[in-house]
Amino acid sequence: MDFLPFLIALVIWGLIVGALARLALPGPDPIGILGTIAVGVAGSVLGGLLVALVTGDRQAGSGFFAAFVGSVLVLYVVRKVRGGGLMSPDADAAHRRRRRGYR
Repeated sequence: MDFLPFLIALVIWGLIVGALARLALPGPDPIGILGTIAVGVAGSVLGGLLVALVTGDRQAGSGFFAAFVGSVLVLYVVRKVRGGGLMSPDADAAHRRRRRGYR
């Protein structure tokens, strides 16, 4: 496969998997389309590594489910680094809810 078609396929795959990961975690995420693609690609790599560790087969493809689970984990880590949590993507949103009297 040539490099350009591979790159286009990688971007499309990352966009699909990243968008599904963003849909799986509740709350609005303040990342754009490039962030979504990055989450999807990083999650695919993480899912592939996890499958290779569990099965011991380095040639095994991770598949869609492993890429999705990896993307959800990556998105959760991004939220935690920003100061948010599972239900709130960033620290500012949690602060605004506390000011209004919500928990």
